Amino acid sequence: MAKIAFIGAGSLGFTRGLVRDILTFPLLRDATISLMDIDPERLDFAYRACTSIVERGHYPAKVEATLDRAAALKGADAVLCTILCGDVRVWQHDILIPMKYGVNTNVGDTRGPSGIFRALRTIPVMLDICRDIERHCPNALLLNYTNPMAMLCRAMQRETKVQVSGLCHSVQGTAAMLAEWIGAPMDEITYVCAGINHLSWFIEYAWKGRDAYPLIRKAMNRRKVLNTEQVRNEMFLHLDYYVTESSGHNSEYNWWFRKRPELLDKYCTTGTGWNPGHYAYILDEYRRRERTWKGEVRQWFAEGAPFPLERGQEYASKIINARMGGDPYKFNGNVPNTGLVTNLPQDACVEVPVLADRRGLNPIYVGALPPQCAALTNAAIASEEMAVEGCLTGDPKRVFQAIAYDPLTAAVLSLAEIKRMVAEMFRRNKACLPQFKTIAF
Repeated sequence: MAKIAFIGAGSLGFTRGLVRDILTFPLLRDATISLMDIDPERLDFAYRACTSIVERGHYPAKVEATLDRAAALKGADAVLCTILCGDVRVWQHDILIPMKYGVNTNVGDTRGPSGIFRALRTIPVMLDICRDIERHCPNALLLNYTNPMAMLCRAMQRETKVQVSGLCHSVQGTAAMLAEWIGAPMDEITYVCAGINHLSWFIEYAWKGRDAYPLIRKAMNRRKVLNTEQVRNEMFLHLDYYVTESSGHNSEYNWWFRKRPELLDKYCTTGTGWNPGHYAYILDEYRRRERTWKGEVRQWFAEGAPFPLERGQEYASKIINARMGGDPYKFNGNVPNTGLVTNLPQDACVEVPVLADRRGLNPIYVGALPPQCAALTNAAIASEEMAVEGCLTGDPKRVFQAIAYDPLTAAVLSLAEIKRMVAEMFRRNKACLPQFKTIAF
């Protein structure tokens, strides 16, 4: 019987969907599902939801809940991590302080000043989780859903022996979107996609073995398609390859779309859902969720905890099934660059095709990215590498330098202005960053 541990199981949406998917596999239907969270109430809700799935599916599985991370991990074959370090009262300043200085990010969970400070708070916790895995289940596979994906995975892969990969929906979601635009069934599409999380490139995209990029370019003539992904479509029309993740996210990762108000109005409104007023909506929505989630979950249970038992689209379950001896499964995961992408830095965390089987994770060689794609990707990696180094060594100046090289920040601010912004972010986060003995730089 497999044992699968969920760290951060109070992320109820993720947990119940993943447990549902896992139990649909014959090899995993009798698994022990070990749920762990630091919030007893959220943990109880997750336990009751997963128990309902087991009972309704008539599975011989066992569900257990604990506040003790070591107990959850002991003897686990796979670990799924869905934690969030700090609530909206903490991370809102990742967005609001840069905005005060004119750095207009929007989601702020991946890179740039917002993503870097989220990483600084989260990396120490992730490393603690990995140390527990090394002690209590050293052969377990760690599948991470927590952002910022690339920086967290880079730190874990650099500092620990845990076999870890980060999972994101960007690759398969974008592949399906492009297939819909050209009217192709997804089972007739093949592709090669590589880069880093939220900034991977479809260096090959084919329909029935033929290059489909001319059809994608033709689809841009339809206004509905063009406006659906304003930023990514603009990048494709000029850089020739399609990039993963949404236009809202991608508008933060480069120099071109968010540095002047008129560019925001042109590229960051129609179809992307992200605009200069969106911060207020996001923060208000998260505050509303924090106020109302208990009542909404209780109402869901009062209605009988309705939840479909058919397998969903999350692919963690397929990876775990393959690891336990089921059918091998190919996916795009976040792994160390051991010569897999030849024009990205060695050992950086890259997002490439990976084959999961009984041996574990087997990354697949890709080769070189097109130079125009590698240039933007390397800029992001350089910033992230400095951020990880700064976090691991407790060096605030290295963090400042990482943010100074962020493309959007550098397009808006001078070095002196960046220094003042980063200093303010450090002061606001001081209580959450014990690894920094000083925040002066």
